Amino acid sequence: MATTFPNYINGEWRKAEATFENRNPANTDELVGLFAKGSAADVNEAAAAAQAAFPGWSSMPGPARGALLFKVADILEKKFDQLGEEMTREEGKTLPEAKGEVRRAINIFRYFGGEGSRQGGMLVPSERDRVHMFAIRKAVGVTGLVTPWNFPIAIPAWKIAPALICGNTILVKPASAAPLCAWRIVEACHEAGIPKGVVNFIAGSGGTLGEALVHAAPLKAVSFTGSCEVGNWLHAEASKRRLRIQLEMGGKNPTIVLGDCDFTAAVENVANAAFFSTGQKCTATSRAIVEESIYDKFVEALVERTKKLKVGNGMEPGIDIGPAVDQGQLDTNLRYIEIGRKECGEPVVGGKRLTGGAYDKGFFVEPTVFAGATENMRIAQEEIFGPVLAVMKAKNFDDAMRIANNIPFGLSASIQTSNVSRVFDYVYKMEAGLLTVNLPSAGVEYQLPFGGTKDSSFGPKEQGPAAMEFYSDYKTVYLKY
Repeated sequence: MATTFPNYINGEWRKAEATFENRNPANTDELVGLFAKGSAADVNEAAAAAQAAFPGWSSMPGPARGALLFKVADILEKKFDQLGEEMTREEGKTLPEAKGEVRRAINIFRYFGGEGSRQGGMLVPSERDRVHMFAIRKAVGVTGLVTPWNFPIAIPAWKIAPALICGNTILVKPASAAPLCAWRIVEACHEAGIPKGVVNFIAGSGGTLGEALVHAAPLKAVSFTGSCEVGNWLHAEASKRRLRIQLEMGGKNPTIVLGDCDFTAAVENVANAAFFSTGQKCTATSRAIVEESIYDKFVEALVERTKKLKVGNGMEPGIDIGPAVDQGQLDTNLRYIEIGRKECGEPVVGGKRLTGGAYDKGFFVEPTVFAGATENMRIAQEEIFGPVLAVMKAKNFDDAMRIANNIPFGLSASIQTSNVSRVFDYVYKMEAGLLTVNLPSAGVEYQLPFGGTKDSSFGPKEQGPAAMEFYSDYKTVYLKY
């Protein structure tokens, strides 16, 4: 008998008349659970509950809110192994990757729990005699959090934790492809004793719930991570109400490989960033821009490294790459592989859906590399969100930078080089919000700001101290004594 996971509104678990399935993408015979399918009425009720809870929660001392976040982290810690396994079963990533993400979510709650005792303001001298001037932080209000499926516990954590520590009340709407991890966070909030109405969770149709959320009267802000199409719609609708909005959307991230790089490390970093997590990271490398002096050698080595990657069920030991998250994403991967064939010829490795045996029950595709891509090809311009890599040749560093920046997106980028001057040129000239040097383009920590530029992001950054900027505002005081 499958477990049914209810929605959470005003401190109560609410079963809905309708449910939807959450299945294992590595084995669609396995039903992970049934989730209550929320409605617009549920959103409106949750928003009203969050508004009623806001005065009490926002007036609670920051350290007291922080203590509750520490409790949430402790509860998640006790369920560490369970959460990792559930993530692999619902999203497909390998168990080691899933456990690493659970650890990150726990650390995020502890990091922002500590912010409850550190929330500062501004204290500056006045030009006037006997005037004391200062600014203090205040909560924004009822906040909607719309989270994606590819990091199903880390991204909810890095939205929920700063929103709560700043004193906001929240409505969480997770992606339907992987809602269980976010549900577990909300369950931990309930067990920790966070007051009713402060945290609300509603799963279901993105269209129905998104429309209701952005038009819910009590809503003051919305943070969204997902596709550019939905993000652009959300921006347009939220702007009509002048809502505070934060968007993290697409990427088409380059790794520049120069002739003076640590060659073996560069091959490993590109393979890691392009294919781990099945390429389903907004920061994944989908364009490798290689200096012509080592281009042929690099492609040959990358092909050999890619052939060694093991694709399968992420619960099994030794697996490097799991399945696509669902049939829709698998279809997108296969469609772009066909586009690549028409633009670029046969891939130098990969290019097929994996079939036979256990593969027939999941959404498995070979990690795929196209060599000889040029910068105007669709596989070099459009986000695929799968294990498909376009490799391009650059004459030199300047040409590589030009190619790397010739893109509408600007989320992450990487460079592989031993030349310090080239590193600094890259740092100051690359049009992206997150840069790595001699590391994969994917793989960030929670202590620093996260977010992109150009069409990838909009609004204040997430994570680190910068997260407080979106979830709080300033109240400025002039006091004559």
